[in-house]
Amino acid sequence: MDRINVPPAGPTDLPLALLEMGCSGRFELITHPSSDQPLPPQSTLPHGLPPTSLSLEREVEKQFLRDAAWLPIHDTDFAFQKFLKVTQREVNVDSLINCTPSALHSGISVVRDPTTGMLLDFTEVLLENTGLSAKNSLSLQRQPGPPSESLRGSNTNYPFRPGGMEELTLDQIKKKSDLEEDIDFENDLLRVPPGLKAGMDFTDKDAKIAKAEVNLMSLLSTLDDITDLQPVAEEKEEGKENEDAPKLPRTNSLEDLGVKDVVSSSTPSERGKDEKSKPKENPEENKKWAIPVNINSPCDDFYKRIPNPAFKWPFELDVFQKQAVLRLEARDSVFVAAHTSAGKTVVAEYAIALSQQHMTRTIYTSPIKALSNQKFRDFKTTFGDVGLLTGDVQLSPESSCLIMTTEILRSMLYNGSEVIRDLEWVIFDEVHYINDAERGVVWEEVLIMLPDHVSIILLSATVPNAVEFSEWIGRIKKKHIYVISTMKRPVPLEHYLYTGNSTKTQKEMFLLLDPTGNFLTKGYYAAVDAKKERTSKHAQSFGAKSTSHSTTASQDRSVWLTLLHFLSQRQQTPVVAFTFSRTRCDDNARSLDSMDMTTSIEKAEIHSFFQKSLSRLRGGDRQLPQILVMRDLLKRGIAVHHSGILPILKEVIEMLFSRGLVKVLFATETFAMGVNMPARTVVFDSIRKHDGTGFRNLLPGEYIQMAGRAGRRGLDATGTVIILCKAGVHDMADLHVMMLGKPTTLQSQFRLTYTMILNLLRVEALRVTDMMRRSFSENHRDTQAQEKRISQLKQVVSSLPALDTEGQLSDMLPYYHTVTELRTTTEALQCAILESVNGLKALSVGRVVLVNNKQHLNALGVILQVSSAAVNRTFTALVICEKGNEEEEGKANNNNALPHLYNTALFIPEGPCSHTVQKLKLQDISAITVKTLKVIPDRIIDNYSKRQQPRFRLDPPGQAISTATQELLRLAEANPSSMATLDPVNDFQLKSVDVVEDSMRLRVLQASLREFNCIHSPTFAEQFARVEERMKVQEELDRLLFLVSDQSLSLLPEYHQRIKVLQSLQYVDSGGAVQLKGRVACQISCHELLLTELLFENVLSPLAPEESAALLSCLVFTQKTQVEPHITSTLQEGINRVLSVAKRIGELQRECGIPQTAEEFVGQFKFGLTEVVYCWARGMPFAEIAQLTDVQEGTVVRCIQRLDEVLKEVRQAARIVGDSVLGSKMEKASLAIRRDIVFTASLYTH
Repeated sequence: MDRINVPPAGPTDLPLALLEMGCSGRFELITHPSSDQPLPPQSTLPHGLPPTSLSLEREVEKQFLRDAAWLPIHDTDFAFQKFLKVTQREVNVDSLINCTPSALHSGISVVRDPTTGMLLDFTEVLLENTGLSAKNSLSLQRQPGPPSESLRGSNTNYPFRPGGMEELTLDQIKKKSDLEEDIDFENDLLRVPPGLKAGMDFTDKDAKIAKAEVNLMSLLSTLDDITDLQPVAEEKEEGKENEDAPKLPRTNSLEDLGVKDVVSSSTPSERGKDEKSKPKENPEENKKWAIPVNINSPCDDFYKRIPNPAFKWPFELDVFQKQAVLRLEARDSVFVAAHTSAGKTVVAEYAIALSQQHMTRTIYTSPIKALSNQKFRDFKTTFGDVGLLTGDVQLSPESSCLIMTTEILRSMLYNGSEVIRDLEWVIFDEVHYINDAERGVVWEEVLIMLPDHVSIILLSATVPNAVEFSEWIGRIKKKHIYVISTMKRPVPLEHYLYTGNSTKTQKEMFLLLDPTGNFLTKGYYAAVDAKKERTSKHAQSFGAKSTSHSTTASQDRSVWLTLLHFLSQRQQTPVVAFTFSRTRCDDNARSLDSMDMTTSIEKAEIHSFFQKSLSRLRGGDRQLPQILVMRDLLKRGIAVHHSGILPILKEVIEMLFSRGLVKVLFATETFAMGVNMPARTVVFDSIRKHDGTGFRNLLPGEYIQMAGRAGRRGLDATGTVIILCKAGVHDMADLHVMMLGKPTTLQSQFRLTYTMILNLLRVEALRVTDMMRRSFSENHRDTQAQEKRISQLKQVVSSLPALDTEGQLSDMLPYYHTVTELRTTTEALQCAILESVNGLKALSVGRVVLVNNKQHLNALGVILQVSSAAVNRTFTALVICEKGNEEEEGKANNNNALPHLYNTALFIPEGPCSHTVQKLKLQDISAITVKTLKVIPDRIIDNYSKRQQPRFRLDPPGQAISTATQELLRLAEANPSSMATLDPVNDFQLKSVDVVEDSMRLRVLQASLREFNCIHSPTFAEQFARVEERMKVQEELDRLLFLVSDQSLSLLPEYHQRIKVLQSLQYVDSGGAVQLKGRVACQISCHELLLTELLFENVLSPLAPEESAALLSCLVFTQKTQVEPHITSTLQEGINRVLSVAKRIGELQRECGIPQTAEEFVGQFKFGLTEVVYCWARGMPFAEIAQLTDVQEGTVVRCIQRLDEVLKEVRQAARIVGDSVLGSKMEKASLAIRRDIVFTASLYTH
């Protein structure tokens, strides 16, 4: 049909238009007189009429010239002036003021008929919390953020409220501080005005009668209850009489009593419930959060309690697995500690199945990326709906089960990721990694930050303090953690010593530890003899050669050849040989060039698998020396596994090993950390390893973890562990400790990092001190018990009688403080004297001393015996006393007032002088005099102890005692005012600063005591006792208040130092608000200060993308290298600038008090790989790069992969600063290094 050209509407034409009504084909004629709306709608359909052929000119004009959005209004350049003339737009300033519409504060709710469910009406309901968003609230009620941020969150989001950190309740907000108080004019009125002795009694006499009536009533009603409720009363241990007695005081008011009784008599069943739950509520204060589960009791009713489990296994579960599954069904958190291969994964699988059933999500975290990849493959085959998030890979993140490294979960929690809303379980695998000094803190942060609705599953190797650790988690999360710990091994282990090194001696294997855990010394000595036999002939003729730890390569080779020959004869392969050095692994594998352990069928299988796996590599990469060497080894059934091996090769080896095609695997310790890849036999090349600082023996935990790889469940009856004795047999004590010692306890590695501080400062509601207080390192703080004790002590203080500090007693408190200081100073001096040689010499038999204790006041005594104990040394002494005061229980002076401190007059008996022989503590000897007496100690002690027996009680004292007593009395009468004493500084020659200061202080204090007035008061002793009682309580209260406060946190000083660093660098302002620099540092996970400073000082701007990548490699490369890199001059400048910035930060930290020196801080950054990364980013093939450095290929690959993560972080940071040029440069750098073998996808994820 031809197009009809209608002439444009003229002034004479009527303003009419056709409007199509819906889809029915009806039209209406409408007029539109408004001249400002030239084109009326042509249809009531939502999108208008279907387009007929449009004129392009008009469309372009409409879209580009008439449409305001296309042209800028402000800052218009000259080029736009013409357009503006064409379109004649008015500048509309108001359009700049944009306000997002506020959220609706009400919604519509449906009213239904409760019986039929029909709709009856709609009502408007007011919505609460409509203003909450991820930028201002920690609540789960806040509205979700944009979908792009739902997975990783954003660093401007608030995290969700961590579980166990309660919001302030209304009561707490209303609660008055100590200084505010409401006066209640009805109750608790003061009866005695301040300063007066007596007061008034305001109690209402009539009220008592009224109360009694109520009590009668309630008594009757309680009796009624009891008649109603006999079974319940009988259930309770106490009879009816006890039942009603304590009922009454429970209420606070009469109404409570009345209401309770009405309720209780009307609903007996509820009452019964209350009664049953009461005993549970009372021990609330000291309740245990960790509940150990007894795994010895069988779970017979398991299938009755879980008739249709969420997941079924082809095998029968062990008891500990059943117990764990029962706990998961009850939504409880569990801590499962069991040996490797005991089947902890069952617990994780059940949790994932449960969450799929509940339509929630599970996060499975593991410490190592390789482990995450393997778990991804395992769970993917089991469940299907599984995603993976690691630093460089993101696969199906919308799945119900996400596998990730712990660091990623930490950043999701800090950034308020939406995934957390749907989270039901978080499974922490290999929790004993919390002991890792570098990364352990991440686990603690994640555990503290997890919200309340998330249940926690912790899987760990056996650890001795599982209950203590779970108690900590339970306490910070306020939930019970069930601890399920099993020591049972599904496949028991036998540990042997192997001394063979030739065909003749190849059977020399000696059992050292049998499967039941008995250490067989017989086997040990047999091994020693076997070893000795070989060296003896040589030693006899040439004298013994000292056994060294090291052996030559040829000796090693013969040992390995002999052992492997022997094992393959006995069909004990596959073997994992743990060797604690990468070069040693490679050398051992290479030295076995004559061994071939595979059949031709296996060779074919290995070859095809190897080729298929490497088919995704580029041609050149397939010819890498490491790959060629490994291919030859693998064909013969031998392989090597350590961090220097290329990741893709490692995966090929793991897969071939799990298929049983690798017969001997030389591995380092990391292999034991990871996946469940058990072998038939485990061999230890040595039991010493280098841990970064020096060589040491393996710890029991490490040994158990590695030895646990022996024994495949369902295939082997026992696993074999062999320790090679190459140079000589290891020390028996070392072996015993290593095999049977306690595994390492879980210890807190919590430390403050700048990222953590900045992330918490960003959010007003979270405080860093809260994080520190909840860390495992502060686990010893039992705040709940302390708070309870504080409230008790406060009550005690308020109930103590008021102190009388009038008149003479006005200086009582200063006197008490002086006396206390005097006491502590004296004790310190006495300790110093006792620890010194001269002091101990002086306190020997015959020395006259001054005795003060409950029984004696300034009495002279003579030492008869000194105990040999180093701590709490006691002195047996003869002391003079009044007749009748010989017994210790005799009238003890009420001696709390310590009169000897100001009254130095010696004790002279008023009546006849008597004596007593006592064991004195150091505190009882208040001074050592210059005098000594000649005494016969044995006679005195024997005579005295004889006269303590009833039949000799009236005998006169022996000659030796009488002489000594007379001598002491003579001394006392000769110096009645005081005796000359030995001075610690001059006489004992104690010249240390503390002692000199203390003895000077002591003189000052003793002199000042005589000037106090209170000691002359007649009621002094009684009042002093009161002061002392009150002050003791007060001191304990102050101590507890300090312990509960933030001031006692062990990391608090370091926190203040780090805040000081952040303030000087302007990351936070003086009020603690995070500034732009701080926001950037939040984005960065490692070396955040250095990277942020480099960004803000534009160090990266002058560099090309590949140069900046090379420069940043210093943040991820940690090893030493011998090769000097050859680099461009701009790069060298960049390195110098990085070092100067690092030095500046290091010095600033030192000034602020952080113990790390500037050299140590700068020393973290190693530039060994700059050349390698530079060439890689410029496109050099990997084979050539490997030639540039002595660093192993696997390490290079891992560094470049981690560098990619750093580049991503810098790109994010550049966006925040608004530096788009740097952002795109980082993107280019990232693209340049993401290629070929370094970024080949993991075999596990395909």
